[in-house]
Amino acid sequence: MLLEVRDLEVAYGDYQVVWGVSLCVAAGESVALLGPNGSGKSTVVNTISGLVEAKAGEIRFDGLSLNARPTHVRASLGIAHVLERRRVFPHLTVLQNLTLGAWHPAAKAERARTLERVFALFPHLSECKSQPALTLSGGEQQMLALGRGLMALPRLLMVDEPFLGLAPRVVAQMKSVFAALAAEGLAILFIEQNVRLALSLAGRGYILESGRLAIAGDAATLIDSPEVRRIFLGG
Repeated sequence: MLLEVRDLEVAYGDYQVVWGVSLCVAAGESVALLGPNGSGKSTVVNTISGLVEAKAGEIRFDGLSLNARPTHVRASLGIAHVLERRRVFPHLTVLQNLTLGAWHPAAKAERARTLERVFALFPHLSECKSQPALTLSGGEQQMLALGRGLMALPRLLMVDEPFLGLAPRVVAQMKSVFAALAAEGLAILFIEQNVRLALSLAGRGYILESGRLAIAGDAATLIDSPEVRRIFLGG
């Protein structure tokens, strides 16, 4: 396994939000992390990237423990995290945003080649590379945020709500990009509210409920599971 999370517990001060969550992602695998709002999905991913400190448990990447490693070290090892709500630098150009993604030495050395790859995935970004990011639509900013993550040459790409608020046409384009990345062998862990959309892209899924792992399995099993319907629809 490329990523292994074992018995993860996370608290904000005295308020615990994640209890004993375990998950894994193999090299080249696409995995969906699902759950209702407030179930702890973003907290788990933020803890993997080091933005939030774990209370207990262990996170391993390619056999290395990440627990004592700061965020920038985790990123340089090959973990890219595309945060929810895009978080682009609004007053920098598209090209400047992308260039900032290639910040560590290995990524800098491949920056020109990786930039060509990003522009091949998102041709519109090449057309507007001199524009400030704030002038882009929401869908274009999502493409930019994903492209910036790819500039870091990740082995594992974690994406929080990649399809949130996007028009159907843009969702279809983003689905094609995810399929292309998976075909290249990139490991992907992503959060999504739309269960059917997520499980149509992932081989496996983990579903959280109130900070605990409620159910896990392959996508074909989960997509019609009564337990999944209960978690999301009640009853």
